[in-house]
Amino acid sequence: MNRPYVICHMVVSLDGKVTGDFLYTPEGTAAAEVYYQLNRDYGADGFACGRITMEGSFTGGYYPELEKYSGASIPRTDHVADETARYFAVSFDRKGRLGWKESRIRDEDPGYDNAHIIEVLEEADDKYLAYLRDIGVSYIFASDIKCALEKLKNLFGISTLLLEGGSIINGAFASEDVIDELSLVVAPISGDGKPLLGDSPISQYALKGVKQYGDGILFLNYKRRSEEIK
Repeated sequence: MNRPYVICHMVVSLDGKVTGDFLYTPEGTAAAEVYYQLNRDYGADGFACGRITMEGSFTGGYYPELEKYSGASIPRTDHVADETARYFAVSFDRKGRLGWKESRIRDEDPGYDNAHIIEVLEEADDKYLAYLRDIGVSYIFASDIKCALEKLKNLFGISTLLLEGGSIINGAFASEDVIDELSLVVAPISGDGKPLLGDSPISQYALKGVKQYGDGILFLNYKRRSEEIK
């Protein structure tokens, strides 16, 4: 495969929701602890989220003052800012809306901390690109997810990627048929938010593992049927 192996790793409610107030209930927070431990156990090369998830989890709505970069002229070519990085936070941020304060994630969870940030863009103005270069953030241009994944493997050496976004980005990956494995931590409570894969169709997956945790939490692991892996 000329792309990373993609594992969609999520906390879901009993009725398959990935957002909503259930995440803040005792059942949801207990499931999240299992989720974070599994995240660390996977030892993937990076994790990927959409803009909304990245903003909620890491940037907190910060956006930089870009006027200091007025007059910049930046070619629309991919930019590898740190060739020594080995762990990555991949941000699908089509129009370049996220504000990062530095080039790496800072988080108390070692499953996220020190991940080098890669912005996946379709369009962005010169000032934003100059800002990313200034703070040492890498970026690539891709018009679709398959193109982005190929670049992530070829430019950064990412072989295994955890997809940990919301319904929209997960659904986009499903529509492109590039989710190889589903890693679902099920909280024993119903949800009121958005579904795991938006309105996208689901490929054929085979159940490969089930593990029961305390408090009624289940881990369900599905892998794409081998003949369908692309």
